[in-house]
Amino acid sequence: MNWLFITILAQIILGTSAVFDKLLLKRKFFDPLVYTFWLGLLGIFAIIALPFGFELLSLNIIIIAIIAGALFILAMLFLFYALDYSEASATLPIIGSFSPVFTLVISYFLVGSFLGFGELLAFFFLILGSIVLFIAEKKELRFLSFIFITASALFFGLSNVLSKIVFQAGPFISGFVLIKIGGVIFVLFLLLRKSFRQRIFSSSRQAKIKYHFLYFANRAYAGAGSILVYFAISLAHPAIVDAIQSLKYIVIFFCAWFLLKERFKGKILAGKIIATIFIAFGILLLGLTNYSRNIPVTPAQKIDWGITFSAKYSRQLGLDWQKNFKAILDELKSNKIRLIAYWDEIEREKDNYNFSDLDWQLKEAEKTNAKIILAVGMKAPRWPECHIPDWAKSISTDEREKELQKYLREVIKRYQKYSILEAWQVENEPFLLFGECPERGKDFLPNEIALVKTIDSIHPIIVTDGGEFGLWYKAAKNGDIFGTTMYRRVHNKFFGNIDYGLPPSFFILKEKVTRFLLGDYNKKFITIELSAEPWMQKSIYETPISEQFKFFDYNFFKDTISYAKKTGFNEYYFWGAEWWYYLKINGYPEIWDEAKNLWQ
Repeated sequence: MNWLFITILAQIILGTSAVFDKLLLKRKFFDPLVYTFWLGLLGIFAIIALPFGFELLSLNIIIIAIIAGALFILAMLFLFYALDYSEASATLPIIGSFSPVFTLVISYFLVGSFLGFGELLAFFFLILGSIVLFIAEKKELRFLSFIFITASALFFGLSNVLSKIVFQAGPFISGFVLIKIGGVIFVLFLLLRKSFRQRIFSSSRQAKIKYHFLYFANRAYAGAGSILVYFAISLAHPAIVDAIQSLKYIVIFFCAWFLLKERFKGKILAGKIIATIFIAFGILLLGLTNYSRNIPVTPAQKIDWGITFSAKYSRQLGLDWQKNFKAILDELKSNKIRLIAYWDEIEREKDNYNFSDLDWQLKEAEKTNAKIILAVGMKAPRWPECHIPDWAKSISTDEREKELQKYLREVIKRYQKYSILEAWQVENEPFLLFGECPERGKDFLPNEIALVKTIDSIHPIIVTDGGEFGLWYKAAKNGDIFGTTMYRRVHNKFFGNIDYGLPPSFFILKEKVTRFLLGDYNKKFITIELSAEPWMQKSIYETPISEQFKFFDYNFFKDTISYAKKTGFNEYYFWGAEWWYYLKINGYPEIWDEAKNLWQ
């Protein structure tokens, strides 16, 4: 069975069990210490599993397993004290928020394990759902309750990571039995203290027989859920398994609403519904991520490789941009190139157009018969994304849109006649909120596309979107051809350097979903930007080459090509050829020479 299905089933069991736990604690049949003691002692029944695959593990792993079990029971003790001091509706969601975060952090530092991009995004929504549940209740936590909650979450995190280490070292049955024995050993130590011993046995004698039965029946039911959680941890990252416990609180919410007849209204009900949506979305993301990893990957048999060239960026690198472009044509022999009509360069002064640089590029490309995609619009490749003439920055949005359309008309009329023109790209990632861009007018993209088609009805229009964060649907719907970006390693000012860790099948799945939503299985999909240069905190020309190679080197370049081949597209345009040339003339020709093999 799939680990995600196992985890969901486990949380449904634990959620319904928690509803009954809430009733038992409310009636004070057992105090938290007593409740924890019997919970731990029931772990002895794990020995029933011994004949089903138990193997003796190394002494180190046995010790880790016993510690993991003891920490779990200690976490439960603090959880029950937190429930005793505060309402479950406030306590459980906060522990459900803290515990997965502790698990993620501890896992990173103890075993160097982290989540992939899809799982991390799902993790965020699952945790957000738990937080919204807490906020919706508007409950105040006493300081002592907060201490209990934090301690419980910390020990759950430690236990989860240590359990994962145990499961990786041997059979699941062996690890599970040893972890439960660790819990038994911990609660037996409680009997060494006289006051604890008196509380445990006096409480047991005072409790009614029927409540004993209810307690043990509920513990057996919850035990089944616990086994499933441990099994899921053995199969997946413990942090994401722990984060799915937010589903348990949704189960509690619905049980309280429909079975216990608790009434929710107003902001509390709205908050719980919003939390349910967040958690459901997180689980859906996990399902899609998990499914994408199992999609068969068949590398494309024939791939057309292309290059994006920016004369503006080449100049920023301190290069002779014309020599740079001729080297791409004559040395690399790239036969597919995306060029860029920068508004701020062509129309530096209002109604005064200078096409000389772009004319030169098209004429040079004609000599080698290279096919050209021409990117036009306000938002164009390379930072700051929106390339606006100074004179157009201070005018109103409506006036700027009108001036942009005038400019577009001139560009389309001038270059539609070129036989090497293959397609227009109208705007660059128009639906992705990235870059230093002003407010756009209503329906700016459909208006620009309509303008281009009015002037040139022959060449198709490409609309692009971000590969990782873009939703694709709107871009694919608007264009004749859809183009995605593909970045594997980026820099973020908040999180630093990030490896997305997305499997190639992520793009295959995203294409399948987009085509299904469009109802179009024939539209051409291409990779318009295959990142093949460093994306760092500072610009490349501000960073020593030795530092650049720490982020993106020759081996990562080859790995990027291998990765791209597995994503299923037939056409890719590299992002970074200017940088390859920059390296070449600075004495590092390895990437440039490797790239030659793609066309030769």
